[in-house]
Amino acid sequence: MNFRAEINVMPHKELLDPQGKAVAAGLHKMNFSDVADVRIGKHLTIKLSAASEAEAKQKIEEACKKLLANPIMESYTFELFSE
Repeated sequence: MNFRAEINVMPHKELLDPQGKAVAAGLHKMNFSDVADVRIGKHLTIKLSAASEAEAKQKIEEACKKLLANPIMESYTFELFSE
């Protein structure tokens, strides 16, 4: 079976996000004064083959834990779609 995983990786809320702060400051300078906070992360799309949805979820979970997200500084969520 073919699957597509949509993965979002974000810095932990407790950590400073310097990129987000820089973008928020830039938006304020451009008169987007209603912007309260900006957090910047990563979005990944992965296509994979697996025998079942459970196996696909396990593979994506392992990829996130071992490579795609740094668990000390980042959290992740993902959705899995059949293709």
